[in-house]
Amino acid sequence: MTWRAVCLLDQLPVERGVCALVDGHQVALFRTGDGELYAVDNRDPFSGAMVLSRGIVGCRDGQATVASPMYKHVFSLATGHCLDDAEVSVSVHPVRVRHGAVQVSLREETRQPA
Repeated sequence: MTWRAVCLLDQLPVERGVCALVDGHQVALFRTGDGELYAVDNRDPFSGAMVLSRGIVGCRDGQATVASPMYKHVFSLATGHCLDDAEVSVSVHPVRVRHGAVQVSLREETRQPA
């Protein structure tokens, strides 16, 4: 697993998303009010637009979510599953903090060919 530093933890706003370019792939990063970090693909699968980082962070049935700003579909930040359409999901990526830096590792199926 290859980890890439994308920003400092204190640069990541609480309850809002930011977009980071990780190995040529757009990732939406989120920090929730309880301090949890999440990384999902930035591409909204319904519209094709790279907008999930601009979505509304919330909670549904006890799980952290983001609602796409396009058509308002809600995605679990932990699993990537769309809570409005069980057949649709976005990829989630491992995220961690090391020495104050937020690091992301892309899942193998997401990696761009070299």
